[in-house]
Amino acid sequence: MILTGLVVGAVLGIVLQRGRFCVTGMLRDIFLQKTWRNFVALLIVISVHAIGIAALTSAGVISPNYNTFAPFAVVIGGFLFGIGIILAGGCASGTWYRSAEGLVGSWIALLFYALSAAAMKTGALVPLTEWMTSYRTELTTIPKTFGLSVWFFAIPLAIGTFLLARHFLAKEAAQPKIATLTGSVWKRPLHVYTAGVLVGIIGVIAWPLSAAAGRNSGLGITTPTANLAIYTVNGDTDSIDWGVMLVLGLFIGAFFAARATGEFRVRVPDAKTATRAISGGSLMGIGAALAGGCTVGNGMVQTSLFSYQGWVALIFMGLGVGVGAKLWLKPAKATLTDDSGTYSTEDSLGEHLTSAEDSVLTSTDDATEDNTSPAFSVATGTIALKTKSRSVDKARSLGQGRYALDTLGAVCPFPLIEAKDVMDSLESGEELVIDFDCTQATESIPRWAAEQGHEVTDFHADGDAGWQISVRKG
Repeated sequence: MILTGLVVGAVLGIVLQRGRFCVTGMLRDIFLQKTWRNFVALLIVISVHAIGIAALTSAGVISPNYNTFAPFAVVIGGFLFGIGIILAGGCASGTWYRSAEGLVGSWIALLFYALSAAAMKTGALVPLTEWMTSYRTELTTIPKTFGLSVWFFAIPLAIGTFLLARHFLAKEAAQPKIATLTGSVWKRPLHVYTAGVLVGIIGVIAWPLSAAAGRNSGLGITTPTANLAIYTVNGDTDSIDWGVMLVLGLFIGAFFAARATGEFRVRVPDAKTATRAISGGSLMGIGAALAGGCTVGNGMVQTSLFSYQGWVALIFMGLGVGVGAKLWLKPAKATLTDDSGTYSTEDSLGEHLTSAEDSVLTSTDDATEDNTSPAFSVATGTIALKTKSRSVDKARSLGQGRYALDTLGAVCPFPLIEAKDVMDSLESGEELVIDFDCTQATESIPRWAAEQGHEVTDFHADGDAGWQISVRKG
């Protein structure tokens, strides 16, 4: 029966990869883009989960266990996890499917996520886990506290989520059409709300299948990832369960989806990015172990049970993401460093790159850990335009009011952050040509252009896992 986990995981991996579905981005957009649009997709998952799990429980198909609430562990763990996913560049499930896209930075984050979670659950850090979780309240779920049926919470949540989704969809419909990639429908990403519905349905199906295999739980990433590490180290076959099959299937499904759509390419990070991946992955494992789950186990499953653990953890994960975004998600600042016209950023790694014929700009400022080539790829031919703000120094003049911005190697949200920064320096009618290889940017950049009234004059794939978009300022 545990092989059903492999099948469910494969389907989940395809949906996550094609929907660019990552809770990190959903929480991050609240702080960076000042929008709750993508967060509604998470509410859709929770709502579908809540209705489905309530129905299965009422019918006696499943019997969920409800954890007692350990406030200190959940608050601190959730916050650390939020910080970690900013450093790692993706949440738990996001790190798995981005690893399947060839992001070596995500491989590193995933490794240290697995090791730190295993250490917290069965290894050297067990005393820390026991100490932090030693104080527990009698609280389990919000419905139990008020003596009400879970339906009194699931139905209002679903109605509220439906109204929010309708609001944002209507807002989208009123905006100029968002540019899409040319090519087959299969290569176009799923709408994030469609992906949310599918993830919710998969989560409902997962629970009885998992329970039938002896694991009374639904979707989960942290414990299965830790169990995979434990098995790898000591060969304990008892660690291999339905959840381990789920995460392995997730990787396999996401890999085949990325390969089939030309979105797979091995991309190697620089030392700074790798270091952040180690830190981020470690914080993810520690935080998720303390909080009792990650953005899937807590943010999707426990929230749908209306447990105190799930909702408090999600709130503090969001706060951690907000702090992390404030600290690290900023545009690079190009500065003139010598008379030769060579540029670098104030937070560069100290590598001084020059070109015999052209100026060189390295945009390595705040690239996150799953960057896939030395931070931002080197953009040659960069020139300083004294009549414009310093942001334009990042772009290479193509003449006739056109500029090229090379963000190859930069992961989301940095292609969008840098594009916005340079665009602010251009005049109406001028055009910015952006090269990028972050899959999430295939949706975020054209959406930003439409919302800001800019015109996308060209948008096409440029080899495997590479794209170019041209945006004329409105």
